[in-house]
Amino acid sequence: MDAATEAATLRALLRRHELHLTLQSDESDLAPGALDHAVRWVHSSDLADPTPFLSEGLALLTTGRQFLETGEDPAVFRAYVHRLSARGVVGLGFGTEVVRAGIPPALTDACREEGMPLFEVPYRTPFIAVARANAEAIAAQAYARRSWALAAQRAIALAALRPDGLGATLAELSRQLDMWVGLFDAAGALTREHPIAGLSDGVREGLTAEVGAVLRRGARAGSSLRIGDQAFTMQTLGRGGHLRGVIAIAGAELDQEGRGVVTSVVAMAGLAFEQQQRLTRAHELLRTGLVQSLLAGDPALSRRIARDLWGGFPAPPVLVAVTDPTAARADAVAEWLTLRASESRGAVFHGRAEDHLVVVSHDEHVLAELAERFGARLGVSEPVPWAEFADAHAQAVTALRRGGQQVSRFREIAASGVLSALDSDAARSLAAARLAPLREHDAAQGAALVETLRAWLEQDARIDAAAAALGVHRHTVRARIGLAQRLLGTDLTSFAARADLWAALQVSREV
Repeated sequence: MDAATEAATLRALLRRHELHLTLQSDESDLAPGALDHAVRWVHSSDLADPTPFLSEGLALLTTGRQFLETGEDPAVFRAYVHRLSARGVVGLGFGTEVVRAGIPPALTDACREEGMPLFEVPYRTPFIAVARANAEAIAAQAYARRSWALAAQRAIALAALRPDGLGATLAELSRQLDMWVGLFDAAGALTREHPIAGLSDGVREGLTAEVGAVLRRGARAGSSLRIGDQAFTMQTLGRGGHLRGVIAIAGAELDQEGRGVVTSVVAMAGLAFEQQQRLTRAHELLRTGLVQSLLAGDPALSRRIARDLWGGFPAPPVLVAVTDPTAARADAVAEWLTLRASESRGAVFHGRAEDHLVVVSHDEHVLAELAERFGARLGVSEPVPWAEFADAHAQAVTALRRGGQQVSRFREIAASGVLSALDSDAARSLAAARLAPLREHDAAQGAALVETLRAWLEQDARIDAAAAALGVHRHTVRARIGLAQRLLGTDLTSFAARADLWAALQVSREV
């Protein structure tokens, strides 16, 4: 890079040979990077205290006229340099042979103590030439950055026209900024990054957690954060309440031109997401139709459409799962399932049926990951061929409604028996009403009709066995059963009546 376009710093000024500037101390005596601070402007003043008229980031030029009356008192020079340093002055230039020959040794010592860069401006170099050189450097740098921004936006726009426009756009953004760039989807998963594996595992986990928090808030935002010693800029994609993802950029804070380039990428990515969302809605409607076709027992058409669009259905036997994600997470769940299907064609299929989402896969790990990632409750069927999809769907619905686990499997529900399906408020109310005459009699008379009936039914309606279990005489059991029949108005010699009474005893909370 030549001097005309080099960054406007003290080091750049000192390299301008036509200015004949000379640094008066070793760079090792200065604070690290002291010569690389940006010089926002060059100002000249011979005031004893010019700081009220200075701003941060300036280089100050002086001829030393203010020190004529103070002599060589080191305290005066130390106080002068300290005031400049506290104000944010990045360098001091002393014009020699104007008021005095050479630089006062006390000023050199004070600058060394303060870590202030001090340089000589010889008589043949006007102060205005130093100021003009710095102004030219600032203008050249601004022009170079604007030119870069225009070229970068053009390259990014061309990248957006490629087949994978979004991925190519992010790759070009990473190349132009020379920084790591990552795209997180609506579910908070890192779907694209450039360069690949550009973050350590710890930083990646921390960034993913921060992105997840931003997406859960659901509000559009741009933010900066630090994870360890690495800085990141994050920009959400999509509308507030319907965020489609987050673009994250690793590196120092961007300047105005860099932010402009990122803004253009965010705009293009947002447009791409909106267009993709329309296509996704159409696909979701098509998937819903395929689920209805499968429920109606007609898998042939569904298989053909799925093969053409998504690489086919999962290979049988398949697990059919149903879930009902919250409205806030439904889009994220559907997008994650779509992404999994595109990554591994034929591994998973999903669609809506009535008020729940149906997920089909031959891999239990997909269902487990879905439940863990989104905190969703799933009901899962037994493995079945596609011809038994409707039955498997009914199994999954039953498992979701009856199971108490995050992932409830139908085989576990089935193992608990048919009567367990009667465990509901309605069934308990009916059971309580059915047994009420017996309980009222027991409470009033101190009898044990309910206990006797239960033991009798458990012993397959055998009087002698029930009497032995209760420790009473068989005539007592026979008399209690007869009384229970009269109170219930039911003939307990009928199997149907005994089965109904047994179900009531099983369901009732008080038994």
